[in-house]
Amino acid sequence: MIKFFPHAFQCFRDENSCPDTILDFMSKLVSVKPADGCAWVTGASSGIGRAVALALAREGWRVIASARGSGGLASLACEAVGLKGSVHPYPLDVANAQQVADEFAAFTQAHGPVALAVLNAGIYLPVEISGALDPALFAQSMQINYMGVVNCLAPLVPAQISHGRGHVVIVSSVTGYGGLPRAAAYGPTKAALINLAESLKFDLDRAGVGISVVCPGFVDTPATADNPFPMPFLISADMAAQRILQGLQEGRFEITFPRRFTYGLKLLNMLPYRLYFLLIKRITGWR
Repeated sequence: MIKFFPHAFQCFRDENSCPDTILDFMSKLVSVKPADGCAWVTGASSGIGRAVALALAREGWRVIASARGSGGLASLACEAVGLKGSVHPYPLDVANAQQVADEFAAFTQAHGPVALAVLNAGIYLPVEISGALDPALFAQSMQINYMGVVNCLAPLVPAQISHGRGHVVIVSSVTGYGGLPRAAAYGPTKAALINLAESLKFDLDRAGVGISVVCPGFVDTPATADNPFPMPFLISADMAAQRILQGLQEGRFEITFPRRFTYGLKLLNMLPYRLYFLLIKRITGWR
């Protein structure tokens, strides 16, 4: 590790002087295409997941669409009829590890290996403390938002490593950067997903499997519809899907948008807490 840092600092000054191993470690890109297998999107019945599933189908992917509700998946499959690719519904509760394993085996047997997985399923349970704190909200958030991703990774990652290629996309949120109003149950799960993606990247790079983490700002979805405060730079789910696919095409590890907002939050988290809390309250109009 001590020998690594002089080489790393030299890379920042002159990329041409970097040893190949350092460049591979820092910027290895893994690209996948529809010919490599199918795409799997969780949380696909609404919001970002639905928009991503349709965007991938337009690009020719065979999309395995998963969500707890079968009704939303059926309408999604109908909407995809006539596109270059196709959508195949597989109702699934990501919090149920055995069900995830069984359904994964079923759809890979029917449609081939998963070349691209967008692990997007999640819930947003707002928390406002007014004398009582319900631990069930926090446990449910962690079980679905974090363990739901882990449950999907359990069969997915070994299969992609065995296949010799693949790309994993974990959808987190800018709430994982730092605390925001009403996000006491939601934010910690998203922070955990960012750390999970960062940690997995070391091993997946070596195995030839790509990984990206998506950190959107405010997106117009059912989850944000009831927020009682202003949501700066709010974008549509379709726009979010476009940004995600663009980030994948560019080979980014972190895909974050809209950058005017998300990069501002990154900077805010470098400030002393006194300033951070003051500015967050002003930005969100929190009282």
